[in-house]
Order: sequence, then structure tokens, then C-alpha cells
Amino acid sequence: MGPGAVPPGGWQLIRHWQSSPNCGPRRDGLTPRFVVLHYTAMETAETAIERLCDPEAEVSAHYVICRSGRVTQLVPEGLRAWHAGEGEWQGLSDMNSRSIGIELDNDGRGPFAEPLMQSLEVLLRMILQGWHIPCANVIGHSDMAPGRKFDPGPWFDWARLETQGLAARRGHDRGPGDPDLESFAKLARLAGYTADTDPETLLAAVRLRFRPFKAGPIEPEDFTPIGHRAMWT
Repeated sequence: MGPGAVPPGGWQLIRHWQSSPNCGPRRDGLTPRFVVLHYTAMETAETAIERLCDPEAEVSAHYVICRSGRVTQLVPEGLRAWHAGEGEWQGLSDMNSRSIGIELDNDGRGPFAEPLMQSLEVLLRMILQGWHIPCANVIGHSDMAPGRKFDPGPWFDWARLETQGLAARRGHDRGPGDPDLESFAKLARLAGYTADTDPETLLAAVRLRFRPFKAGPIEPEDFTPIGHRAMWT
């Protein structure tokens, strides 16, 4: 789909190309199986793009979506961008070789702009269809690097993506009446959270994704989304 084309849904995706040198071949013949979402944590998308194209920064992503909805591609999807870093998901490491990274223009302190979300939805559909990636493999940076990364953060509207089939749907059944962290951690690992960390950090990461702004002791509701996911992951 070329620039200016109107994809299904009617939202016009405005695309721009700016090449980043911070990339390379995917290792061991791997192809994208996941999409990892980030926030830029910078004041403007332009500042983020400048950093992602700086050879000395040694970071990049495949796409940056600005608040206005404009999409800038920095790395071809077939190449390995440097966005995920250390971490693990479903027992898999080197997520840079296994994923496509999308940076969202947001400072982590408030909601994501509506034009940005609309462009993200269109771009995700194109990526998932193009690489035959299941919606369950759309994850946040915080999912694969609990405690080290917190993006796309508590303001990101995961439920919105879920209703459109662009992220894994969460369950609705309550967890055990007497929840404990060790049981929760075992279930979280079955659901994909296999990075080496402690149960408290796992709880915070799962809440960041499914129960943003929730704090305090573990509750039965914390088991709900990952219990559903663990059954079919």
C-alpha cells in the first residue's frame, strides 16, 4: 500500500521515510513473529527520530508514529532494528530479531493522541497481515522486560486494540479467592512473562498492561487476564 492510499477503515495513513543506520540483518534467519510497542518518552517525535537515527545512540525502531498520526519508517521491516534490548517473551530471547518495533509519540504522562491511535491501528493491521502475526503477539516493551522497561505505560489503551482484534483479549473470570504471589508468578510465566524477575515485579508488569494504576496487595482480579491467556499461549 503506497503513500496516500486509504486503507480499510477510511483513515489515511501518512507515511514518511527517514533511514536509520542503527539496524542489521535478523539473526539466524529469523523473521518477525511479534510487534513490540514503545513510547518515545520525549517532548516531540522529531527529537525521538533524531535520536533513533543517531549512530552514537545505538537505538532504533522500525516506525515512529507522531501525535498528528504521521508515520515515519526508519528501518525496513525485514531488517533487525535495535528497540527491544535485553528481555524475553514466551521463553524467547533476542526479541530484536523476532519483532517489529513501533515507537509512539508520548511522554508517558498522559493519554495517547487520537490521530496516533488511528494510525497505529491501521499500521498494525498491515503488519499483522503482511507477516501473518497473530494478534496475541502484539506486546508492550514492559511485557518482555518487566521492571526494566515501563512503556507504553499505564495510559496506553490496550482494551481498544483488543476490541479490534489487534491484541490478545483478556479473560473475565475471577482468580482464586485466596491469591498468592507464587501461584500468580507461575501463571504469568505460562502466559508469556518468562523474563527472569521476582513475583512482585511480574505483578507490576501484568498490572501495567491489564490493570493500569492499580496498586496494593495481589487480588483475584490480577489472575483474570493472564489465566485466560495461559490457556492458549
